This record gives sequence, C-alpha cells and structure tokens, in this order.
Amino acid sequence: MKHILFLIVLFSFSTVNWTVGAETNNISTSSTKYEEELNVKKLILEHLSDSYEWHIFSTEKRDITVHLPVILYSNETGWHFFLSSKLHNIDNNYKGFGIATNGKYKGKIVERVTSGEETRPLDLSITKNAASLLLSSFLLIIIILSVANSIKRDPLKPQKGFAGTMEMFILMINNEVIKPAIGEDYKRYSPYLLTIFFFIFFNNLLGLFPLFPGGANVTGNISVTVVLAIGTFLVVNLTGTKKYYKELFWPDTPVWLKVPFPLMQIIEIVGTLTKPFALMIRLFANIMAGHAIVLGLTSLIFVTVSLGTAINTSMSVVSVIFTIFIEFVELLVAFIQAYVFTLLSSVFIGLAREKEKEKDRKELAVEKLSEPTSHLEL
Repeated sequence: MKHILFLIVLFSFSTVNWTVGAETNNISTSSTKYEEELNVKKLILEHLSDSYEWHIFSTEKRDITVHLPVILYSNETGWHFFLSSKLHNIDNNYKGFGIATNGKYKGKIVERVTSGEETRPLDLSITKNAASLLLSSFLLIIIILSVANSIKRDPLKPQKGFAGTMEMFILMINNEVIKPAIGEDYKRYSPYLLTIFFFIFFNNLLGLFPLFPGGANVTGNISVTVVLAIGTFLVVNLTGTKKYYKELFWPDTPVWLKVPFPLMQIIEIVGTLTKPFALMIRLFANIMAGHAIVLGLTSLIFVTVSLGTAINTSMSVVSVIFTIFIEFVELLVAFIQAYVFTLLSSVFIGLAREKEKEKDRKELAVEKLSEPTSHLEL
C-alpha cells in the first residue's frame, strides 16, 4: 500500500510538472505575474487526442519528445517514410505534407496539392496511441510468458510474489466469470477472454502512469474499443448454436409478430448489434472521463494563480488531495472496466452457446412414452 501511495503522489506532482512545462512557458522568472491564462479545454483535449509524437516532459527551454515514424502514401508522389520531427518547422511543411491546424482534418497530416487544397493521404503512421499499443502488448506478452514459465517449473507448488498474484487473477476470471457464464465448453473461450481482460487491465494501469512509456490514452480511444467490441461480436456470432440462430431468425413468439412483417427478427438482430456497441461505449467513456477529471483537477492550480497567493495555495492543496483520491478511484476503475468487459463478453458468448435444456428433452420423452399408454387406457 505504501508503494501504491508513493506512485500516486508521484503521478500527481509529475502531472503538475508536465502541465507547467506544456502550458505555462510564459510565466516570468523575475515576476510572479501569470502572463498567459491556462486553456484547460485545450489541455484536456490535447491529452485525450492522438498525436504523431510522444511528449515525455518539458523544461524551461525545450520539450523532450519522442518523434514517431510517419508512413504516408500519396496518389501523386507515392510512399513517404520520415520522422514526425520533419513536420515541426516554421512552414509546417515537408515534401508537401503538414499537420492541419483547423478544419475537419485538424491534428492530422494532410497533403497540400498543387491546387492549394488539403487532402488526406493514406496515413499508416505510428502515432502515440499506436506506439503505446504495440509497446504494452509486447510487455504484456513478456509478463504472461514469464508467469507461465514460472508455473510450469513446478505446477503443484503454490506461486508467490508477482507470479502468485497473476495466478490469482487468472483463476478468479476463469473460474468465477468465464466458467459460470459460458458453461461446459468454457475452455474453448478462456484464452480469448483472459487475453481481453489482461489487455484492458494492463493498458488501463499504464495509462494512469504519467511517465514514459505510460500516459497514453489507449483504452480511452474509440478506435481501440471498437476493435475489442468487434472481436467479441465475431466470437459470439460465429460460434453460436442452432438454438441461438433459431431465436434470432424465428423466435418463439406469435406468428403474426414474425410474418408478414418480420418485427421480432428485426428486434433480435438490432439486439445483437447493440451488445458490442454497449461494450465499446462503456469502456471508452469511463476511461476517457477518468483522464479528463484528473487533468481538470490538476488545472485548478494554474487557473487560480491570478486570484492571489492565499486562494492559489489553498486550491493547490485541494487539487493535489482530490487528484490523489481520484487516482485511487481510477485504479479501481481500471480493474472494474476490464472485469465488466470480460464478464459481459462471457455472458453474450454463453447466451449464444445455449443449447436445448435437458429438462425440456425429458418432458418431451415422457410425453411420447405416455401417448400409447393413454390409448390403451381408452
């Protein structure tokens, strides 16, 4: 608990330091006058959005940034490979490419064609979120493989330390979430669902850490949650049983609700689409909101600078205390969101794997056996 508290306090003051470097470069060293008002909205939106470089920290003279590879294909000039540092110049132009400062392509790389218009090339660049996604996936693979090797050495020996903690998480998710929700063939889906859980949980934790390689808003990016939701959607609908498809296209309802107008079929099909949509929005909204709240609370320190020393000092204390509290909440949310996504995915898969109930089969068998007996009695 002491280590966790230390990391959260470090995060709070690191976030403050990062904000100072990024947004308050115009504060005079010889005067306490606040020359430029902090744009909180811009600060939060820039953090939540993706970028072509990875900002680490700032000093009074310069920003320490990792410039990422840019991969573009233009219909006029073909493929282009260069670092994003080439785009950060006075003209904001490199070989006809630049980062749009306004319009519908704001923040994205555009190509300035001969007619003067800005068009969007095929952009396969490694952005901050993409780099964080690749790095976190690589780290997660190393962690899981090391835990697996530790368990293989002596499967009967209770694991201790980090391997024991990971084993506890694996058994909890597998035995208390996946198995009860799916049923007898749960082992078929355990690898996918465990991967989903640890991927979301690990990226949620990494996003809370402000220093490199953390700080990216991976699971708060709608593109990432869309892919995760589509994965669950495909698993559910490609492995469903006959009963699942029967309920989908010919549910047990009065015939007039199914023909001539297929009202119930439409409702069932819409239901299959809203399930992954709910998974996508729930994860995206909760993680994005958490990042926004932390940055908003931290910004109170700089917003109240112009209100005087007494108010600014008191609000700084309040800001740090509330930021630490929210960080504890975010640690809990990081686990809850991974748990809920895995739980709902397991439930949806279990509903698609539902078979004809054994009780119904027995009742049908009893009815068939009782039919000739009733004739004899007559």
